[in-house]
Amino acid sequence: MNKDILLCGVGGQGTVLASKLIASAAMRDGNIVHSAETIGMAQRGGSVTSHVRIGDKASAPLIPLGSADLILAFEPSEAVRNLKYLKKDGVVIVNSVPVKPVTESLKSTGYDGSEMIEYLKKKCSVIVVDAEKICGELGSSKVFNVAILGVALGTGKAGLKKDHVVAEIRERVKERFVDLNLRALEKGESLAN
Repeated sequence: MNKDILLCGVGGQGTVLASKLIASAAMRDGNIVHSAETIGMAQRGGSVTSHVRIGDKASAPLIPLGSADLILAFEPSEAVRNLKYLKKDGVVIVNSVPVKPVTESLKSTGYDGSEMIEYLKKKCSVIVVDAEKICGELGSSKVFNVAILGVALGTGKAGLKKDHVVAEIRERVKERFVDLNLRALEKGESLAN
């Protein structure tokens, strides 16, 4: 299997954990995996981008422009910012709920993510997911990263085996949060069907 998956969001959304789950689940299946994170000012709500390249065609960790099979976008403007990585027949799975920048609190710009979603719908194949609804049903805002991974599993676009992702969740997530994360994975997967 050869897949290029880009994850993007802002600091604190769990993009790095999601990328590690993808990479390690792919390795469980015997794939070669390269990955890299661009974190920047993530601790202050800045952009976070994770590149995961799976398969023997990947000789470097960064995805070339126009090559990503899948973009998992935790925030609408981050999806647009990283759209240049998507290949022509690639898919974007995007959270409809924006993370408003600090500048929004200083001067209201009206940013609500809707313009970004409309732009994506015109430019590519996109699946829009409502993090507030999913997380509200699960009772925690901390599991959207696993829920969006579940959506990717449900579409088949990630090319991962569910049992490998489940095994990685059991191994990498604190024991008291494992069941919640497994429910988030199931919830996300059900939304893709």
